[in-house]
Amino acid sequence: MNLVNPSQNQRSKRLPELLVPALLGALILVYFAIPFAAFLARTGTTNVIAGLSTPESQIAIRNSLLTAPVSTAIATVFGVPLAYVLARRSFVGKRFVEALVILPLIVPPVVGGAMLLTAVGRFTPIGAAAAAVGISLTDSLIGVILAQTFVAAPFVIITARAGFGAVEERLEQASRSLGYGPLSTFWNVSLPLARGSIVAGIILTFARAIGEFGATMMVAYNPRTMPTRIWVDFIAGGIDSIAPLALALLGITLAVLAIVQRFGRVPTVIDQ
Repeated sequence: MNLVNPSQNQRSKRLPELLVPALLGALILVYFAIPFAAFLARTGTTNVIAGLSTPESQIAIRNSLLTAPVSTAIATVFGVPLAYVLARRSFVGKRFVEALVILPLIVPPVVGGAMLLTAVGRFTPIGAAAAAVGISLTDSLIGVILAQTFVAAPFVIITARAGFGAVEERLEQASRSLGYGPLSTFWNVSLPLARGSIVAGIILTFARAIGEFGATMMVAYNPRTMPTRIWVDFIAGGIDSIAPLALALLGITLAVLAIVQRFGRVPTVIDQ
């Protein structure tokens, strides 16, 4: 009598089929892991506390922790409603709007920063008007926020759109049939049901904003944020000099990864 479980037979047959993909996948995983291991091994004896206690590091940390939450809040307040519209409505020009949302993700950050300078730089109409009332849109914390928002906002829009798309429209229709208006339905039905994706998008937006370098360097090289401070320290002293701030950013990244995994799978552009 054959006592082998049929499911075990199926699994054993699939093992040879998965061998080559597994080996190829293992190679890319090793490639991902080696730089982390090498960097941590090199910086293992670095005095991180002393490095983070310098005035320059303290200012950079403060600036990043001030600007990244503001950028994330702006992206969320304006991006989540846009995500809902994209998930629920068809309209003329929708493809263009979708492309515009994705564009900051695929444009090199330095190019994005140059584009921002042509829009809000000191000698542009917008920049000049702001300067006339005492507001500098470049080389200021406002400039940092503009750069961070430009490159990071697509994350919350894309993930929130996927979350709203997964909500069954009949639930919203039921709410409307009970006499609730569109805003009440959005707030009490759509938003809670898409909450996991929205929170994941907000967290990813914050991580992208606090780690933004290219666009920030172009729009607001001063005041320093953590990434721009890392660049200045690297030019002056090499890898060892950037270890404290780099480890701090790595710690934030790992915390973000843990939180995102807590809220489940993060939708991607391909899911749209």
